Amino acid sequence: MATVTVPRATASPPRGDRRGARRLTRTAGFGLGLAMTWFSLLVLIPLAAVVVKAAGGGWTTFQSVLTDPGTLVTLRFTILTAVGVTLLNAVMGTLIAWLLVRDAFPGKRILDLVIDIPFAMPTIVAGLVLLALYGHEGPLGIDVSGTKLGVVLAIAFVTLPFVVRAVQPVLASLETDVEEAAASLGASRWTTLRRIILPSLLPAITAGASLSFARAISEYGSVVLISMNARGVEVMSTETYRYIEGGDTAAAAAVAVLLLVIALVTIIVLDVLQRRAARRG
Repeated sequence: MATVTVPRATASPPRGDRRGARRLTRTAGFGLGLAMTWFSLLVLIPLAAVVVKAAGGGWTTFQSVLTDPGTLVTLRFTILTAVGVTLLNAVMGTLIAWLLVRDAFPGKRILDLVIDIPFAMPTIVAGLVLLALYGHEGPLGIDVSGTKLGVVLAIAFVTLPFVVRAVQPVLASLETDVEEAAASLGASRWTTLRRIILPSLLPAITAGASLSFARAISEYGSVVLISMNARGVEVMSTETYRYIEGGDTAAAAAVAVLLLVIALVTIIVLDVLQRRAARRG
């Protein structure tokens, strides 16, 4: 009678080995520690210092800032402007990205380079350029200095590239086979755009919009010149500087913390929407 040899089951690795496989190597641990140290020095510690400075004045400092009529007007104007500019950038930035990826026209490469100018240009220079073009002595005969429209133009100028550069690579990576198949089945261009293209671009648009909003709500350099420090058209960053000039650093820190909270909440909300849109897509 033949003997049947049953293969022995492979023993599972000890629990300690499984834990060891998840541990960081020395190189990875050193890199992580170095990165977190650098991030802490640049971001976490300064933010913590601002929060501690604001908390040093007590709740009365926050209360005085939040109940000040001028600050409330400035806060409302800042949020509405940031939201409006973000929505405008989401539409126009996507349109510009579409032109750069899907269309061919003279000067396309030049336009692709010019889009990045607001990134490279100091914001105070951007304000000076806008003031020279749309100021009292501007060649166009349009004077928006010291007006709400001027503030909107300044913030839109420095925040436009965020949506363009977020959408452009995603749009370039999209395959056109699905669009051609939809067209062969009788789908209109609007249906193809609404059902196929936009769902794929929505996470990128949301990511660019979140960066645009965070920049818009805290912009200072391009706004300070074109607003002319006119009361009623200031933004919260210039309001912070006004408190600093008055020697009330605790109130300035409270305004900074308020802007930080608004920016973080907005980024978190948009990030959740982006993840949901990506899962649905």
